[in-house]
Amino acid sequence: MKRGAIFDMDGTLFDTEKLYRRAWLDVAEEFGEEKNFDLPTAISGSNLGEASYRVIKRFYPNIDAVAYLDRVLVEVRAASEKNLELMAGVEEILDFFKAAGVKMAVASSAPVAVIEKNLTRANLRGYFEVFVGGDLVVNSKPAPDIFLLAAKELNLPSGDCYIFEDSFNGIRSAAAAGSVAVMIPDTVQPTEEIKKLCAAIYPNLNEARRAIERGDL
Repeated sequence: MKRGAIFDMDGTLFDTEKLYRRAWLDVAEEFGEEKNFDLPTAISGSNLGEASYRVIKRFYPNIDAVAYLDRVLVEVRAASEKNLELMAGVEEILDFFKAAGVKMAVASSAPVAVIEKNLTRANLRGYFEVFVGGDLVVNSKPAPDIFLLAAKELNLPSGDCYIFEDSFNGIRSAAAAGSVAVMIPDTVQPTEEIKKLCAAIYPNLNEARRAIERGDL
């Protein structure tokens, strides 16, 4: 078993990726643009700043990317305030790692303040030693920076960490960091490219936990 476990937040710990996906599409219409169903996948895992602006401008070159992102965040935060649901198996895998002495971190493209707020609301904050947000790194996923920083803060080599992710960019980042990249697909299923980067793919965190208990991962 690895000594560290690093979790993405949206779509991995919390069932919020569907909220972002809906907002990316709905806000396009508010700005007078047609929905582009490739945008949510392309932007998933990007930090909520310059990286997101670049993706937005790639799809909608004539709109104000800053205003677009701000509107998306308003929609997502309003929806998550009403109902912040955990993904299947979250509490079970966190309890398992805690009992085994595995050090845990959250590494998300969201700002640290949002990470800590969500974890506190869900009574999960105490499981984690480290919180790394997109506001702490220059290069967002698919660059490995965010996961390398999380491993460093855990005082572990990145290769001694599981990384649990749902997004393509997240898996690319985890693989580039040299960690054990575990995909738990949420809104999108892995492509052949992504499958090759994964150490394993499971339908939920419970199945991942069982595999680790068996010694399969």
